[in-house]
Amino acid sequence: MRLVEVAKKLGMTGQTLRKELSEVDFGIKPTDREIPDQIAQGVIRFLARKHNIPLEEDLSMPESGAEMPVVPPVPSSPDQAVKVEGVAEQAAPDDEAAKKVHVLRKLTLEDVSDDAVRAHAARVSLPTRGRSPQRRSGPRLQRVPKKREHTVQEQIKRKEGVVELPDVITVKEFAEKTGVQVPEVISALMKNGVMASINQNIDFDTAAIVASDLNITVRKEQAEASAEKLLAGNLEALLQEDDPSLLLPRAPIVTVMGHVDHGKTAILDAIRKSDVAAGEAGGITQKIGAYEVAHEGKSLTFLDTPGHEAFTSMRARGAQITDIVVLVVAADEGIKPTTIEAIDHAKDAGVPIIVALNKIDREGADPDRIRGQLAEHGLQPEEWGGKTPVVLCSAKTGQGIQDLLEHIVLLAEMEELRANPERPAVATVIESHLDSSLGPVASIIVNAGSLHVGDVIVCGVTFGRVKSMTDAHGKRKDDVHPSGTVRISGLSEVPEVGDILQVVQDDAEAKKVLLHIQDVRERQKKRGLGDLITRLSEGKMHVLKIVLKADSVGEIEAIRSSIAKTERGKDGVAPKVVHSAVGNISESDVMMAAASDGIVLGFNVTVSVHVESIARTYGVEIRLYDVIYKLLDDVKSLLDGLIEPEEEESVMGHLTIRGIFFRKKSDQVVGGLVTDGILKRVPFRVLRENREIGTGRITSIKQVEKDVKEAKEGKEYGLRIESSVDFAEGDVLEAYTKEFRKKA
Repeated sequence: MRLVEVAKKLGMTGQTLRKELSEVDFGIKPTDREIPDQIAQGVIRFLARKHNIPLEEDLSMPESGAEMPVVPPVPSSPDQAVKVEGVAEQAAPDDEAAKKVHVLRKLTLEDVSDDAVRAHAARVSLPTRGRSPQRRSGPRLQRVPKKREHTVQEQIKRKEGVVELPDVITVKEFAEKTGVQVPEVISALMKNGVMASINQNIDFDTAAIVASDLNITVRKEQAEASAEKLLAGNLEALLQEDDPSLLLPRAPIVTVMGHVDHGKTAILDAIRKSDVAAGEAGGITQKIGAYEVAHEGKSLTFLDTPGHEAFTSMRARGAQITDIVVLVVAADEGIKPTTIEAIDHAKDAGVPIIVALNKIDREGADPDRIRGQLAEHGLQPEEWGGKTPVVLCSAKTGQGIQDLLEHIVLLAEMEELRANPERPAVATVIESHLDSSLGPVASIIVNAGSLHVGDVIVCGVTFGRVKSMTDAHGKRKDDVHPSGTVRISGLSEVPEVGDILQVVQDDAEAKKVLLHIQDVRERQKKRGLGDLITRLSEGKMHVLKIVLKADSVGEIEAIRSSIAKTERGKDGVAPKVVHSAVGNISESDVMMAAASDGIVLGFNVTVSVHVESIARTYGVEIRLYDVIYKLLDDVKSLLDGLIEPEEEESVMGHLTIRGIFFRKKSDQVVGGLVTDGILKRVPFRVLRENREIGTGRITSIKQVEKDVKEAKEGKEYGLRIESSVDFAEGDVLEAYTKEFRKKA
């Protein structure tokens, strides 16, 4: 008979039965799977008697002459004899027979009382299952419950839905995230030729194959963007790692640009069917606003700017969020210098343009003349065989507004705009200010992902937690999806226009990212000519973009023509004038160069101190000339990477070290007094007894517990620095900066 059948008849588990067999020697091993029927019947009778287990059916007795194994008598006292084949063996008090019963052959249950069987059961204390509540007559023994020494592990439940996995994950973490037992995961890995233990790492591709075999749907967890990518603001690079299968259609982001009084806001007012222009001073937009509009079931997001300056300001900080530009031109006035600048900005950004020919109902409107002017500036109308749609409209009467919206929807469908709504939100600041009741607030457009109230965010060089979100109509929102626009509160400081906002896990992660961003931004501040030449020579730039200013139209045309004829540089770099105009160099010119990653060339013009300061802030090189051939020679030298700017060093200040508080490899924390000048997050050299012993870089500055941007003369500060120098009290840190200046 199989051992499992014996356990079934007794209502026990196989483990319990094997434990019984280890306590009483029945002449069989607990590991045996089958035992003789006669021994099995004896085991059943003994255990049924011992545990008061009623048998479901009577056991048939063996045929005459057959040997019948019977259970041994359980000694009720140390002096009781065990009868085995007529031979009596006296059980001594300390003998093993008193502890373990031996079963050989032809044992009998004679002279074994019920009390003796129960006493043996109480002494062994084995757990049983299926015990009947009915008991035989006789005294009832009270059993003391024994605490189980083993625990039953709760079964892991498989996860439902989609499971997000990182790029690299251990086998154990994979099992926990998917709800699959580790042996099953290892088995699936082995089937795919991967030998991995429970603590070994597997990449996402391997995990996806294993998950597919286990009928589990997984997707890659979206990693947070690096500080360099956030500062670069290249949204395409930020979002390129999104899983294509998760991308869904999104609304287009439309920027309205044009001359100051050609009716940009009036056009948008007609689209929104709300009177915005009437509430503005002089009918001119005072600050950036973004609005969501529905047209025939399609959602459109409009960005109304005070001109191309804001558009360029965002681009200068790397934020290129516009999908379509609507260029508003008055049909009775034609193209103005501001319109030309807007065209140049949009063309350099590579954004498709739709021309809204406004005020078509006015006397003196001449659409054909305007089309000719557009063609002169590279915008060939569709009516003339070009690719630029020109829509005749009137914001006052509503004429052509529906046609304009249809062109926007059609162009958006052709662009196939898509985004992943499931990833951590990435958004762009389009307007910010300090509110008297809410504190720092920012208007944002979500580029990808979904933003929720309560999310921890990093935005530029500030961070916080989203406390509230309101749309353009003042309605509160709990979440916003790609291409949605809201005004948020909860930031610690007012961010700058064009800053990239990203959702992070928690406050600790936000502070970590913020420190990295501050360090990277400090290093990127001083780009200048040296950095430009390096990128040209390393092949990182293929076009040298130029903003050209001169004191007459004739000079501009002559210089543009000469630059266009200039041959490519030795590394294939070509020159391109992205914008040219008459007049002195302005802030707008600098912002244009910053956005284009180019330089400003001026011929017989001047530049103010204020504009020079802005140029230094954005790392834009300004060069002034009064001889044309000198200008052209420098352009050619730049293309060949032959201009070698002079490096000029400037000492900022000194700090005397008064204490060393922390050191781990090259990361150290010191404290000291600023003896002269100021110190910022810049490089430094270490002076000991007026002799240089090493260098390093300041990464953060603290005064007491507060982070500060600079350390001022006469005060004590704590500095976190990157340096391998073994500092001592009395050492002097000399902070300095290096700038590239053109040779005289």
